[in-house]
Amino acid sequence: MKHTNHADYALRVLLYLRVAPDRRGSVAEIAAAHRISRNHLDKVVQRLSAAGLVHTTRGRSGGVELARDPATISIGDVMRTMESDFAVVECLGPARYCRVAGVCGARSVFSDAVQAYFEVLDRSTLEDIASNDYGLRGALGLTSG
Repeated sequence: MKHTNHADYALRVLLYLRVAPDRRGSVAEIAAAHRISRNHLDKVVQRLSAAGLVHTTRGRSGGVELARDPATISIGDVMRTMESDFAVVECLGPARYCRVAGVCGARSVFSDAVQAYFEVLDRSTLEDIASNDYGLRGALGLTSG
């Protein structure tokens, strides 16, 4: 299973905010730290904001900040926010054109696999994946704070 760049970027935004001084930053700062497109990040931040994972403030002293405690943000919630298709095989999706759909056992196997995948992601939080403050700050070019 491969996620879109937007899901990857969402995790990067949240990681940045988790270790940034005052847990806030601008989209431009986050894009520069990760060396990724600001235009893409604008869209990602909009979706994270709509989901209640970040707060955004416009203006000169505006920016993006975590809306919740990192220990309450599950990675599963982030993936569900950013992705719409978890049909790893056609028979899990809305259109089922497979000639053996319904008579083979693949659907239940892959359904169980996706469920197990989310069980792991739902147990993992932003706090879990961003606990190396010093290393992440160094990699992102942030001063400690």
